[in-house]
Amino acid sequence: MCGIFGIFNHSEASNHTYLGLYALQHRGQESAGIASSDGKRLHHYRQMGLVSEVFTRETLKRLSGESAIGHVRYSTSGSSELKNAQPFVVDYAKGSIAIAHNGNLTNASLIRAELESNGSIFQSNMDTEVIAHLIARSKAKTFVERTIQALGQVEGAYSLLILTEREMVAARDPFGFRPLVLGQLREAPVIGSETCAFDLIGAKFVREIQPGEVLLINEDGIRSFNPFSPKPRHQCIFEFIYFARPDSFIFNRNVYQVRKSLGTQLARESPADVEMVIPIPDSGIPATLGYAQESKIPFEMGMIRNHYVGRTFIEPEQSIRHFGVKIKLNPVKGLMKGRRIVAVDDSIVRATTSRKINRMFRHAGAKEVHVRISSPPITHPCFFGIDTPKRSELIASSHTVKEIQKFINANSLSYLSLEGLKKCVQGEAENFCYACFTGDYPISFPIERLNE
Repeated sequence: MCGIFGIFNHSEASNHTYLGLYALQHRGQESAGIASSDGKRLHHYRQMGLVSEVFTRETLKRLSGESAIGHVRYSTSGSSELKNAQPFVVDYAKGSIAIAHNGNLTNASLIRAELESNGSIFQSNMDTEVIAHLIARSKAKTFVERTIQALGQVEGAYSLLILTEREMVAARDPFGFRPLVLGQLREAPVIGSETCAFDLIGAKFVREIQPGEVLLINEDGIRSFNPFSPKPRHQCIFEFIYFARPDSFIFNRNVYQVRKSLGTQLARESPADVEMVIPIPDSGIPATLGYAQESKIPFEMGMIRNHYVGRTFIEPEQSIRHFGVKIKLNPVKGLMKGRRIVAVDDSIVRATTSRKINRMFRHAGAKEVHVRISSPPITHPCFFGIDTPKRSELIASSHTVKEIQKFINANSLSYLSLEGLKKCVQGEAENFCYACFTGDYPISFPIERLNE
């Protein structure tokens, strides 16, 4: 649940990286950072906060050079503090490297323990630093060879950008868990987590970086390597359900169209006898449009989101009930008074937010509140780069649909079936990871992690 962006050989590399990160802000709001190269040395700056809060004209001026990579973070591995912000920059015997990583390494703790037993010292507690140590220890001749050797030792999910003084490397794990795309801004190669970052700076989408592919970008152009044995694809289906921006093109599909088709399929599987269909904004809107069009029930924006929500330092404990939800969402009073409504959302995790939202609908006068979810029940945590809670905190792991319906105070509750979800990516259904719904993990790891 992070976003990465990079550009090589452009006179305004850091400025464009800043804009690319701005477009990828939805992938991480915890910290932001940029590392640039002037051909002789790396410059870097990272801080906790949003992209617009972290960077100023002055800080961007100090990030000189014609190549840069950037990162926005939402922690899945490593605690939320400045030492874990990225890009991660280190000096070693052969120069300097900056690493921006989206994903989780499932064997990072084992490699780290081995490295520490041999005297390695770590600056952070995130798995990305393991990659830096493996590169530094490699005896291979060229930087791309050292990177490939390092990546051959790790397991799990990674979409990576690595910057040296004169080269940039982009890499995607052999399973292809997380998205990574290649673009072009005039003569400059551009790399990003999603194509929406290209749209903002006027770059042209070229293609997806393939699972297991490593790209070397330098003054000679772009070279592609495929050094790892082929694996079955396991692209993250949750990118389509929630994480990616709807205006992006990833995994060979338009996110908005997939999201809308989820709502269409949901309406076929779980119709509701109601008078209006209401989305839970913003991620629930495309699916709600599909649901409304298929069911021929009026679509209404009955819940309004405050798009200017940042971190608040004041949260009244007693004076305002459900403050955390109400500061983001508020129902349109009068619209649903005495009416039967169906609310469409993308997922239910702990169900506490759904419960509060339904209470708000009822306080606004809704006669009946039916809930439809455009994904199957989330029953298992993700270990490949998504910040899902422990299994014990996932309500669907221990409660039936009827029990969840009662908890969230809904007149009815229905999820999209797994078969219905697969229909919406027809032709490539076997290329996605559904472990959060099935517990069928494509990579093995210590069993005790499942029972946390």
